[in-house]
Amino acid sequence: MINKTILFSIILILAGFSNGFSQINQLEKAAQLAKQENKLIFMNFSGSDWCRSCMMLKQSILNTAEFESFANDKLVLVDVDFPRKKKNRLNKKQTQYNEKLAEKYNKEGQFPTIIILDSDLNIVARTKYKHLSPTQYIDHIKTLIGKAI
Repeated sequence: MINKTILFSIILILAGFSNGFSQINQLEKAAQLAKQENKLIFMNFSGSDWCRSCMMLKQSILNTAEFESFANDKLVLVDVDFPRKKKNRLNKKQTQYNEKLAEKYNKEGQFPTIIILDSDLNIVARTKYKHLSPTQYIDHIKTLIGKAI
């Protein structure tokens, strides 16, 4: 029975990782979680099905075990996606919500844009995709956020 419970827990954990980056899609929920867990918010503005750099960021860095381990310890991940393909479109409410976030945090409309916030929603740092290894990207993030973590 214990082995089945452990196996089920592992499957649930892996299922969570299979979604990769898309952990939370509401900034307010992320802020609450960040406050409770003493973490920063890593908000990714992405065009998941049309932006090549967004896809590269997700594939080569964000969906790696190394980045996920770092994020689980230090960050609450928020995916602010703007897909274009009909099959990937978000519901109207989520689209409007993402547009509001973009008006406030990504006025330039550049993709991908990463905004790192504290739990009070103050901007700590901004960055973009960089052609780095996961370790180098994590070091880049650590440098940007300095003593905030």
